[in-house]
Amino acid sequence: MELLIKTPLGLEGVAASRILELEPKAKLVVKPRGLGGLIIVDSCPNRFKLMEEVLREVPEAERVIPVEAEVDARIEEIEAAARKLALERLSPDQSFAVRTVRRGSHEFRSIDVNIRVGASIQEAVGAPVDLDNPERIIQVEIIFDKAAVAILDGRSEWRKMGFGKRPSTKFFNKVSIVQMPYLGSMEGAREIGRRIGRAVQAYEVRELVIAPNKPVNAVELASFIDGVWEGIESRFRVQKKSYGRAVERVKVLVQDLYQLVRERRGEPIIVFEPEGLLLRDAAAKLKELMSRSKRVSFLFGSREGIPKGVYRLADLVIDLAPAITLPTEVAAPAALTAVYTALNMMNLV
Repeated sequence: MELLIKTPLGLEGVAASRILELEPKAKLVVKPRGLGGLIIVDSCPNRFKLMEEVLREVPEAERVIPVEAEVDARIEEIEAAARKLALERLSPDQSFAVRTVRRGSHEFRSIDVNIRVGASIQEAVGAPVDLDNPERIIQVEIIFDKAAVAILDGRSEWRKMGFGKRPSTKFFNKVSIVQMPYLGSMEGAREIGRRIGRAVQAYEVRELVIAPNKPVNAVELASFIDGVWEGIESRFRVQKKSYGRAVERVKVLVQDLYQLVRERRGEPIIVFEPEGLLLRDAAAKLKELMSRSKRVSFLFGSREGIPKGVYRLADLVIDLAPAITLPTEVAAPAALTAVYTALNMMNLV
């Protein structure tokens, strides 16, 4: 093996065709033994030249790994190969992590390889382990009865939480979304409710308060609330399955808008309507409100905007997109993204 190339499922053939255009003498194994998303370059005149060309010219190739050692898929041989490479390529002051991808049935797990290889390299080189932001990655790719080992630059690994990033959940957990209900046809109300429910759950806000400002049709309101619950539940199931941390369903309340504003006097209240300030002009005040409070209420209208009498009791009125009226279901996620991004760009969160 010279190179291992990973692609999205179903695009192996497209990527392989382009690789052969770049290097007609390359010998490829596409989807080895039926493994989707994988191409093995068994031989080629110059693997590093081909690797550079693939990275530059083949966007279907999501990752290209230069194979530096190939051994039988036995944990003792993998450990010995990785240790030898580390002694040649890793210095004691470089942090590292072992990443193993295993395909096929074996007497060991991927975590067993990580632990054993990591301990062996630490003993041999004295380099520190950093699982989050390593300077070097010891990559082990096991394909049935064979294993490929490589040492990669830690910067080559795309990470959701890379160096310098901080979780945004702490910010969004402070936000109470106060949403006037979308009413009209039952199916229309339900669908808008679904979209709003998915959005608030995606951001994991503190709570969603459905806040009519006057008596409304109970059937239409019930349809809107049913949609909200459906949206929250559908997004919550995805989060619970895919996140490696605890996730909670967003709490949903119903309260009269005017009563809510009275009750929350003394807490920050921010209205999002076209009569407000540009976000850039409100950023410093936003930072102050977010930093001193455990709960900040973001208020959004629906077919009717937030009543102007509420403006007087708000700490800020913000216009997210001058001359544009945002759809009801878009307003809350747009505001959450815009406010967080604006404050983050100024290092205020």
